[in-house]
Amino acid sequence: MPSRIAAAAITGFARLVTGVRPDWAGCPPDPVQRIYFANHASHGDFVLVWTVLPSRSRALTRPVAGADYWGKGRLRRFIGAQVFRAVLIDRDPASRTSDPVSVMASALDEGDSLILFPEGTRNMTDEPLLPFKSGLYHLAASRPEVDLVPVWIDNISRVMPKGELLPIPLLCGVAFGAPLRLAEGEEKSAFLARTRAALLALAPGAGR
Repeated sequence: MPSRIAAAAITGFARLVTGVRPDWAGCPPDPVQRIYFANHASHGDFVLVWTVLPSRSRALTRPVAGADYWGKGRLRRFIGAQVFRAVLIDRDPASRTSDPVSVMASALDEGDSLILFPEGTRNMTDEPLLPFKSGLYHLAASRPEVDLVPVWIDNISRVMPKGELLPIPLLCGVAFGAPLRLAEGEEKSAFLARTRAALLALAPGAGR
């Protein structure tokens, strides 16, 4: 019960501060298993994606997040583990004891959808999108039957600038593109270039 109350409070606050609205131009908001992959500019990114999902989809969708951030402190651990049921990944190769792709694949095997950020870290540059890490490719190769849906989050970096404690009220948008799958025989570099291009095509001003 506390987790459900916290979830309602967080999603309500996100809608109030950002006025976020989803754009499902690329696919319908059906409660089917998917891997949502999005651009990453703020710790609030997965909150916005999770917020705009229909309630049935939200209940089955788990964000992939860094254990170094969401595993620290009682409040973060409660929000990450109990509210969002986050799939926590150790991002330090020197300390991790499990393969991140295997951890994500196990969540898919349980029937859940995932929200992940293939840039691997928050984009603090002037570039619209950082190069993709290889994890998205390896996950797609391990579970080729699951659709990958590009998701562009607009304006959240201005709502939650780095170092600020309180959000700045600004309108945000979340655009969902057409589902993709790894093609038979498709090489890693070609796949990552194709998925990155699909995500960039959703950005404002990209000519959608």
